[in-house]
Amino acid sequence: MEKKNYYITTAIAYTSGKPHIGNSYEIVLADCIARFKRKQGFDVFFQTGTDEHGQKIELKAEEAKVTPKQFVDTVAGEIKSICNCLNISYDKFIRTTDDYHEKQVQKMFKKFYEQGDIYKGAYEGLYCTPCESFWTQAQLVDGKCPDCGREVKPAKEEAYFFKMSKYADRLIEHINTHPEFIQPVSRKNEMMNNFLLPGLQDLCVSRTSFKWGIPVDFDDKHVVYVWLDALSNYITGIGYDADGNSSEQYKKFWPADLHLIGKDIVRFHTIYWPIFLMALGEPLPKQVFGHPWLLAGDGKMSKSRGNVIYADDLAAFFGVDAVRYFMIHEMPYENDGAITWELMTERVNADLANILGNLVNRTISMSNKYFDGIVENKGISEAVDEDLKKVAVETHKKVFEKMEELRAADAITEIFALFKRCNKYIDETEPWVLAKDEAKKDRLATVLYNLTESITIGASLLWPYLPETSEKIVAQLNTSIRDYDRLGEFGLYENNTKVTDKPEILFARMDINDVYAEAARIAAIQKAEAGVTEDGNKDEKEIELVEKDQIEYDDFAKMQFAVGEIIKCEEVPKSKKLLCSQVKIGNKTKQIVSGIKQYYKPEEMVGKKVMVLVNLKPATLAGVVSEGMLLCAEDENGALALVTPEKDMPSGAEIC
Repeated sequence: MEKKNYYITTAIAYTSGKPHIGNSYEIVLADCIARFKRKQGFDVFFQTGTDEHGQKIELKAEEAKVTPKQFVDTVAGEIKSICNCLNISYDKFIRTTDDYHEKQVQKMFKKFYEQGDIYKGAYEGLYCTPCESFWTQAQLVDGKCPDCGREVKPAKEEAYFFKMSKYADRLIEHINTHPEFIQPVSRKNEMMNNFLLPGLQDLCVSRTSFKWGIPVDFDDKHVVYVWLDALSNYITGIGYDADGNSSEQYKKFWPADLHLIGKDIVRFHTIYWPIFLMALGEPLPKQVFGHPWLLAGDGKMSKSRGNVIYADDLAAFFGVDAVRYFMIHEMPYENDGAITWELMTERVNADLANILGNLVNRTISMSNKYFDGIVENKGISEAVDEDLKKVAVETHKKVFEKMEELRAADAITEIFALFKRCNKYIDETEPWVLAKDEAKKDRLATVLYNLTESITIGASLLWPYLPETSEKIVAQLNTSIRDYDRLGEFGLYENNTKVTDKPEILFARMDINDVYAEAARIAAIQKAEAGVTEDGNKDEKEIELVEKDQIEYDDFAKMQFAVGEIIKCEEVPKSKKLLCSQVKIGNKTKQIVSGIKQYYKPEEMVGKKVMVLVNLKPATLAGVVSEGMLLCAEDENGALALVTPEKDMPSGAEIC
């Protein structure tokens, strides 16, 4: 029987720096899906890689005093190393600096131009360099980039634009007739209501203000803008050719079955990318899934705080499969998950060491103690066996159902429910009691057989998520990972098989003090790299101040600054960045909205004395009126800190 094809991709990682644990979650989830599909019998092609062009990389390379290509070679190597560390079974690792990719992007750009989808114009707007995005004044949040919260600068440059509106109606119809196309549904609603239905603006697809990009071959002053370049990897990586000579691999695997991406780039993958494909005359991917984020439990990750968590650091300490388990188990379907060293320790000890590791070790040890390691089904069954068997043979149905919806956390929970049932079965049957009665020896053998068979089924289901651990389990049981079309059968473990006489501890329990010591060691290294001294102060790196146009004293005198006291603060509903504060300024109270949610909790704000621009014209942000501005300082990483008076001053005191 011919295998069905399955093509899965991740978003390609941007090579501006080493990815932290949140960036690594996506590749682990994709690997679990790819492995699962392979076990189901699909012919899988799994592609990941790196996005290597853009102004941000050009600037980073300049800071590092290397060429952009040298810079991305180093970072791409780090990203590939993390993939290998996490046991990622990708079939292709594409780089957007690959020669074939660059040539095809040039062909696509020219094709769009020749068929009238692209035209030359000029762009004038507010530009965010880290996000490489233009914004209008109305799109800014608290005067900053709505995506990252950093400063934007006015910019104007000649550019080519793609006529998005030409294909908008077709895309809306496709989304409405293919409800599975954007998942979860909440992401679909956001795209329709916030972008498509209000009307699409033409998209800037080239730049002239920097050189590190794919040149437009018929107008070499321009380089192709990042999203047209990056998104095209999904087809160039499997041999698409814009001249019509695409490879057999492309014909076999396109359209992709799944683009797995972060929720922050859903717009690019469900609006821009489908429209590019329509213009090329190619089919659209079958599904785009925007997963939530894995965040540090103690706030924004920063080397200066020593709290950046890298997957390879965790893997070196806890083990690769422990990290994979945490990433999959702790991530909800739609909402963000959190990771801390304490949470990792809790999961390792409670789930991996206790539920799974202890189960396997006890079962093998009892087989060795009572039967010299020989496992045999004597057929002496009791009523208590039936529920265990039922759970064992039905678990695969639940796992398959969850994975069909990409609910990997729920799938692994079902597998551990089987392991928990096995532990309960040990308590119910009490093998150590049976062993004291010679007449019940065959019953004891049957109990241990049932446990061994159930563990084998569970280990086989666990393989896509924890491949090394699953293989260790079946090796100790002297069997193999079971074919997925036979997971509904109980009793396939071969009679008279001898298990290992030296069971290996799968997961050792972690001492929290050892964990804290490791976290402190890594934090010290990170702080040293960031220039933070032992007393917690940072060896300050001078920030280059970009001076604005000079103003007259009369202009400055128009602005009124005063000390305010925050008497109430709450999050702005449906906003990721905004806090709404009630600020007492003398005998008046003003409502001020600020984009500082990632740096301060509402309860931390109450009671603070802050510096306020009092007479700023009211503006509406995310549906909430703001009547002033809280003054903040911003470091080179874009982190914000409220400006506060050095000495205690009463609210309403003027700043002059």
